[in-house]
Amino acid sequence: MSIETVARQTLYRQTRARGGDLRSLLDRALLRRIWRFAGRHHARLRVFVGVSVVGALMAVATPVLAGKVIDAITGGSTRTVLLLAGVIAVVALAETATSLVTRWLSSTIGEGLILDLRTAVFDHVQRMPVAFFTRTRTGALVSRLGNDVMGAQRAFSDTLSGVVSNLVTLTLTVVVMVSISWQITLLSLVLVPLFIVPARRIGAAMAKLSREAAAHNATMNTQMTERFSAPGATLVKLFGNPATESREFAVRAGRVSQIGVRTSMLQSVFMNSLTLMSALALALVYGLGGVLAIGGHLQAGAIVSLALLLTRLYAPLTALANAHVEIASALVSFERVFEVLDLKPLIDEKPDAVTVPDGPVSVVVDDVRFAYPSADKVSLASLEEVAELSASDVRGGEEVLHGISFTAQPGQMVALVGSSGAGKSTIASLIARLYDVDAGRITLNGVDVRDVSFASLKDTVGVVTQDGHLFHESIRDNLTLAAPGATDDDLWRALERARLSDVVADMPDGLDTVVGERGYRLSGGQRQRLTIARLLLGRSRVVVLDEATASLDSESEAAVQQALAEALAGRTSIVIAHRLSTVRAADQILVVEDGRIVERGTHLELLGHRGRYAELYETQFGIQDTENEAA
Repeated sequence: MSIETVARQTLYRQTRARGGDLRSLLDRALLRRIWRFAGRHHARLRVFVGVSVVGALMAVATPVLAGKVIDAITGGSTRTVLLLAGVIAVVALAETATSLVTRWLSSTIGEGLILDLRTAVFDHVQRMPVAFFTRTRTGALVSRLGNDVMGAQRAFSDTLSGVVSNLVTLTLTVVVMVSISWQITLLSLVLVPLFIVPARRIGAAMAKLSREAAAHNATMNTQMTERFSAPGATLVKLFGNPATESREFAVRAGRVSQIGVRTSMLQSVFMNSLTLMSALALALVYGLGGVLAIGGHLQAGAIVSLALLLTRLYAPLTALANAHVEIASALVSFERVFEVLDLKPLIDEKPDAVTVPDGPVSVVVDDVRFAYPSADKVSLASLEEVAELSASDVRGGEEVLHGISFTAQPGQMVALVGSSGAGKSTIASLIARLYDVDAGRITLNGVDVRDVSFASLKDTVGVVTQDGHLFHESIRDNLTLAAPGATDDDLWRALERARLSDVVADMPDGLDTVVGERGYRLSGGQRQRLTIARLLLGRSRVVVLDEATASLDSESEAAVQQALAEALAGRTSIVIAHRLSTVRAADQILVVEDGRIVERGTHLELLGHRGRYAELYETQFGIQDTENEAA
């Protein structure tokens, strides 16, 4: 490998370094964990190291053989020349084959490790509670599956092979050079600082510039991601200042451009410096070697061998001088990946989890108390991009539900009403087991939800949220989330029951119509009806509606209410609503305030009590309407 190639690789790896120091190299627990994690690759890793050593041996053999050829030429031995030329050809073929095998092993191990890390992190993150996602910046989490996983993979695919082969090559090169001429070898080693110092200083400077550029690029990406989404673009057009947005973007882009020019010049200076040092070293070999050869102390072939071996000396030294940066960077990546894997999910399925008994389902909420988990239990400062979790934790650990109790009999509708922030959505989240209660219990047909398997709970409890979230996929894909084996006929029946079949039929691509990010190609009412169709397709026996008609116009609300009537028929339902007109027919209405049930009864009973429910109703419909209805 030439000096120029090593220089390019050194600069490339240093500019991609993510930080770290030598203390990481001494963390034996981390090293043991990495080795255990790569368990299924151990055999290939050993073969990989062995093949790398063989490749290093052949890399040193070629210069020695070239020197022997020169000596054979000056000695006039044609047979020896041809024999050595054949050996060099064989070594070249073997070196090529070894290089290919090394690359295949490197790619196999590296890609296999990426697969292991990504699937491990992805599967683990899916088990995290909703509180984790409400705090975590999505971009930071995705980066763990991208940049950090790739950085960890390079520890095996690039850094390990480079360190092993460079150490073997350097050792053999020094031994061979000393055996040929200790004087030239000693002078060659004197020039080592001229190679190592530029590599370390310029490499560190470029790494710093690269990190600054990455920070600016990340900020620009965040700005583009937020501003280029449908709601973000709308917000900028309504309230923002496009000129200001453009100036802010231009400043960051300009700094990235300046960094690019400076990086390019540093790289050019570095490359030219090493090339110059390499040329001066060759001049020293030819000069001193020529004098020794003329004096009869050295053969001509030895000078050629020393000149060729010189690159095998400086190239590994340059690479090894910066190896600790690459290794520390890889270990930092592993630490960041393990940091996510070490965050324990708050909600786990019990080994002996059961299913909800067949038939109509009763829901019992018995003396439930709950506090949202504190930040240190569900999140990481690095994923929230804050210095300390406590600095951004404003409600974790404070009890928000205080002894909530009620029963929804099979087929009944229980409505939860009250002020915003009273705890209604929290109750709904607990029924679907998005969180676990701190005290008390919630049962489905007498079985605690904490004892129910995730699959059975998902099949039993269906939820329609206020935002009606949809993926940037087709209508078919969004529907079959609830029933992967559903046929087209099943989908059309669900859409018809949700009062949406005519709308989808009129779309050019029908079920294959892509709904856009968060479903923004559909109207609010259409999104809600599509989520109701998904609910109907899942055939849930318990339905939780969390503000399913909020923020809809009258026509859309009427269509959604018709769809909901179809969805709720014969099912146990928990309905959260601010519009009290939607819950008049509820079998039981619970008024929730400050995490407590302050009133309960039917619509007319609560109006007659002239309490909080009547106050809410008067606010929405007026005092006269309230008096008339109570009468």
